[in-house]
Amino acid sequence: MPYFLYGFYRVFVQLSYFPWAFRMRRIFKEYPWSIFTDIPRGLGKHPQASDDGMWFEFRNPDNLDEKVPLVFIKHQRSHWWMKRIGGPRTKAALKAEVEPVWFSGDPRFVGVVAAPSKDGCLPARLHVLYQHAAFGRSSVTPAWTVKVEDVERARCAGAQLSASIPQAQKL
Repeated sequence: MPYFLYGFYRVFVQLSYFPWAFRMRRIFKEYPWSIFTDIPRGLGKHPQASDDGMWFEFRNPDNLDEKVPLVFIKHQRSHWWMKRIGGPRTKAALKAEVEPVWFSGDPRFVGVVAAPSKDGCLPARLHVLYQHAAFGRSSVTPAWTVKVEDVERARCAGAQLSASIPQAQKL
């Protein structure tokens, strides 16, 4: 009986993963992979984020002095990341498994984060990260300056942004 119940649970988990897999495909069509080392990351509340949880901090592509936090909002399939991002008591061997960080996307909207595979040549453990405003879950848009071209590219990658973003500037 426990196997039977666990089987139903796994079917539900797998079916709920398919929409995120299709979102990943759209992101990959618009943004190439970038590899980052020494990306700030942590557990808990990031000072500039609206949510609690695990986070990575990337640079704004248009203004490298500006930092953009991406929080793991959806926690499904994120337990592996939580064990490796961890706090001060996390073992160094576990932390090394998420170094360097692979990223595809724009941190102001939506992106896919990945850890290196066992041989280090390919991305593995893919996870979609996004800002609330990217999927219409928040009417508040962060005050990052963005170009109109970046907004259109994010829409092509699957972000559901409002028709007019006040920060969008034609440069």
